[in-house]
Amino acid sequence: MFSSADPDPRPLTGEPLAIDLLNTRWIDAAGRHDLLASPEGTALWLRTPRVREALGDAPVVSGHATRDRLHQARAALEEAVAAPERPTPSALAAVNEVLSHGRLRQVLRAGGPDTVIEVDDPGWFPAWAAVADFLRLVADRPDRIRACGNDECVLHFYDVSKNGTRRWCSMSGCGNRAKARRHHARHRPA
Repeated sequence: MFSSADPDPRPLTGEPLAIDLLNTRWIDAAGRHDLLASPEGTALWLRTPRVREALGDAPVVSGHATRDRLHQARAALEEAVAAPERPTPSALAAVNEVLSHGRLRQVLRAGGPDTVIEVDDPGWFPAWAAVADFLRLVADRPDRIRACGNDECVLHFYDVSKNGTRRWCSMSGCGNRAKARRHHARHRPA
């Protein structure tokens, strides 16, 4: 299990919030992992720089209800990333269900116009923010939302490379393994 005081154990971090939530599940040599499987892992994810940046000053409630809502949002995102440019009716319903628990409200502050996120209750905030971030990615470049090219990997990434040809969650991990397999296949005795 993860302790909320531990460093983030995931192999891929720093992706946009929606992708970062998807990447709370991963597989490594020790097996399958789910950061959101425990309250400590959920608290750890809620403290990561990507999440803190996205949530800003919003109060973050780390409890059973928040974790359930993050699971619901992650499931909706998993369904939606399968075809971000042409989501299935089921994916649309799942994403829209999460989004129905919040909204953006325009306000005027002393410093000028601002946008405020309002949610049904604070436990929805991280889940709603992650799914709203997915909408931003889909509006920007849906073709850049990708699953790792390694069939044994469950990680996703948002391709920000200049030519848009990134295939692996990381070159040091899955990319290197693919290169090594191709090399061994070429040099294997017949």
